[in-house]
Amino acid sequence: MVTVPTLAVLSCGGTIAAEPDDGGAAPAKSGDQLLEAVPALEGRAHFEIHEVCSRPGFDMRWRDVLAAAELAEDVRSEVDGIVVTHGTDTLADTAYALELLGDLSVPVVVTGAQRRLDEPSSDAPANLIAAVRTATDDRFAAGVHVAFDQEIHAARDVVKAHTSALDTFRSPGKGPVATLTRGDVRIHRTPQRRVSVSALGRVDSAEIPPVPIVHSGTGVGAEEIHRLVRADGTSEDEYPLGGVVIEGTGLGNVTGELGEAIASIAEELPVVVGSRCCAGTTEPVYGTPGGAVTLSEAGVAFAGDLSTAKARVTLALGLASGVDVETLFPDGKAPDTE
Repeated sequence: MVTVPTLAVLSCGGTIAAEPDDGGAAPAKSGDQLLEAVPALEGRAHFEIHEVCSRPGFDMRWRDVLAAAELAEDVRSEVDGIVVTHGTDTLADTAYALELLGDLSVPVVVTGAQRRLDEPSSDAPANLIAAVRTATDDRFAAGVHVAFDQEIHAARDVVKAHTSALDTFRSPGKGPVATLTRGDVRIHRTPQRRVSVSALGRVDSAEIPPVPIVHSGTGVGAEEIHRLVRADGTSEDEYPLGGVVIEGTGLGNVTGELGEAIASIAEELPVVVGSRCCAGTTEPVYGTPGGAVTLSEAGVAFAGDLSTAKARVTLALGLASGVDVETLFPDGKAPDTE
């Protein structure tokens, strides 16, 4: 006798649940309606539907992400896997937040769509089926994954790489964890989890501090840092900053003026430097003002191969949990300059 698995589906809105409207498309379908629209899902699992929110991916709030994480934690012992449906714009952020916030013992798979169900050649049915197939496979129980366009990506590595293409999700420099064929799931690699999720627990959205991203590039000066931060390392408004993520160039370098501004706040405020490059890792190599060696001497942390968007998620959630920056960014430790 074949046992049919039980899956929890956490519905968060997004294009996959959207319907057209005179004022522009917007999420409208419930989780039940979404599954009913894909007859090929029938018989693949018993589905328990949970409505988390009904929001476009570009307007997800921390409280929505935390609600999904808490639901996943609450139902994990009752199901064989969890599928999260979500808007694509911040899908990678939420997937990684889910990984950081819970040491889940069942597969957790996040998916969405670039085209609504009513549009020609919608990718919603195929992505939903791919997510269900992955969530019923115990090989994906470690960590959170993203199922999209017949590929499975690790939450830590995946980014949205194209505004509208169906194969928008990529893992630069690493590639997918697995690919789906009609009858098989082919595993290519085992992703690493560099932050111990046991360090983070349930987080109150009210405790998550602002963590802005400051971009470096040709001609960028110190103005943005000065606008955000006072000399004592606190923000200029009533909401104190938790830290700042810097989107540097190359190996994690910034302009000289920006570097000097970063050095002026690094002792008072956590600063994490990533790179605007889509692949590779940060590494202190260059001296001179703004070079990563100079920044490391000022006490900044480095994001390693984590994207700046994921670095922001990590820093914000970690600070809300009281976790130190060295634990959050183990790949980005400054070199010993003694």
